[in-house]
Amino acid sequence: MIWELVATVFAGLGGAGIALLIRKLSKQAAPKWLVPAFAGLCMLGFQVQGEYDWYDHQTGLLPTGVVVVKAVEEKAIWRPWSYVFPQTTRFIAADVANSAQNKIDPNLILVDLYFFERRSAAKRVPQVIDCVQSARADFTDSFSAEANSTTQWYPLGDNDPLINAVCS
Repeated sequence: MIWELVATVFAGLGGAGIALLIRKLSKQAAPKWLVPAFAGLCMLGFQVQGEYDWYDHQTGLLPTGVVVVKAVEEKAIWRPWSYVFPQTTRFIAADVANSAQNKIDPNLILVDLYFFERRSAAKRVPQVIDCVQSARADFTDSFSAEANSTTQWYPLGDNDPLINAVCS
């Protein structure tokens, strides 16, 4: 995040430099307020561009076999442009390549879900997916095939992207 701050400052300096060049080429006829206005617009533009490029950049860094199963787009009043172009601020990815099928019940698959959020570290959450029942459960040390009655299962739709990615 410190590098993002440094880059934002340099974007502002670049914008101010462009405005100074405009003033010099116009023999100081351009208004003085152009310099801070260009600096501010360039810093704001750099931040907006970074916000919108974050999702594509993060998904581009995912290794082969990790599939995005959900992306959350948000709108915010302090970002009025997000009402026209919603911004993806978080997403969930499943590590399908390293998923493991249960030896006792082949309908159960253990998969790691990764939760990504802008300006936060990714979180890994192991999940058990029941491909027949279209449900998921949190994987814990006490999880077993016989403990299904005590395990809290959360239903998923038949066309849920997690079911489609893991069970296909």
